[in-house]
Amino acid sequence: MAKKIRIKDIAALAGVSAGTVDRVLHNRGSVAEDKRLKIEEVLKKMNYSPNIHLSAISLKKTYRFVIAIPDFSEGEYWFFAEKGIRQAFETYSALDIVCEFCYYNHFDLFSCRDSFEQVILHKPDAVIIGPTFRDETIHLSNQLSDMGIPYVFIDSAVEGASPLAFYSSNPYTCGYLIAKLITNITPKGADIALLQAIRIGDESANATILRKAGFMAYYNEHNLQNKLYRVNYSALDNEQNEKLLNDFFKDNQETKGAVILNSRAHVITDYMKKHEIHNIKFVGIDLTEKNNQAIREGCIDFLIGQRPEQQGYMAVKTLIQYLVFGKSAQVTNYMPIDIIVKENADLYSGLTDFVLDTD
Repeated sequence: MAKKIRIKDIAALAGVSAGTVDRVLHNRGSVAEDKRLKIEEVLKKMNYSPNIHLSAISLKKTYRFVIAIPDFSEGEYWFFAEKGIRQAFETYSALDIVCEFCYYNHFDLFSCRDSFEQVILHKPDAVIIGPTFRDETIHLSNQLSDMGIPYVFIDSAVEGASPLAFYSSNPYTCGYLIAKLITNITPKGADIALLQAIRIGDESANATILRKAGFMAYYNEHNLQNKLYRVNYSALDNEQNEKLLNDFFKDNQETKGAVILNSRAHVITDYMKKHEIHNIKFVGIDLTEKNNQAIREGCIDFLIGQRPEQQGYMAVKTLIQYLVFGKSAQVTNYMPIDIIVKENADLYSGLTDFVLDTD
């Protein structure tokens, strides 16, 4: 077994005190440049990698994390994102971390605004943000940057913000891929419905805007002539949703394809099942439990998977490594995009089987 490298061993080789080595390793306090260079030279020769669990005990510092993400029901997209976050905190349980959650309704701009206002009040050392609404996210991000508080985005990035890192699928690519899939499984020139959620505050979700841009890019690049209908639906009001979809499908019976750019595909398939609409090809996003059921039943032809659990896990890991060891992070981190069909849905069941990077 290899001999464990101790701080006092590094100090002896560098000709400095153990306290000086500790300050360099944990990026705290001032250290003379000549001493820092000697320590770094020793660390390089010894191929030293700090043990986060042992270091946490020696640091004896409490870290306060605030997680500002949409609320959810079990089995939904954000359920899995939070599951990854909690798994990361369990992995790094040797650290003294206090975690506060600020949930909001991601179909309600004002709920998001109220939740984001609470983040600063918790006096965080680090923040994870699910950036549904752009302007609200920019406002919070600017506050955090002014206070020197690192933050990480999951689900999408927001132009104009400067996170330590972000973890998401590439929403533009997702939209592009959705357009490619739907136009390849519907008759040439078929009418297609693009379903979009009504949100309180009349503001589209940041990720949806980016996906829509990718969707339209595919259309324009391939000079497609399909008639595209933008159809509003309600994810919160079943009665309103029934009326909206009735109005559309009654007047547009030639529609042969439909896509949705958020995780509520099951809302639409539930309507189609109820009204026995079987002749529309459908592409959605996110393998939530209800979407999983719909794809198994043949109500959805393709789903795009974004690995929310892995996103949440990596967001926590990145912030911990930055706070504890001063380790810099790669800002742009796009997840692999999974294309899920009825035949391979079992392999993605629950989104819990992805191998998480715990190094």
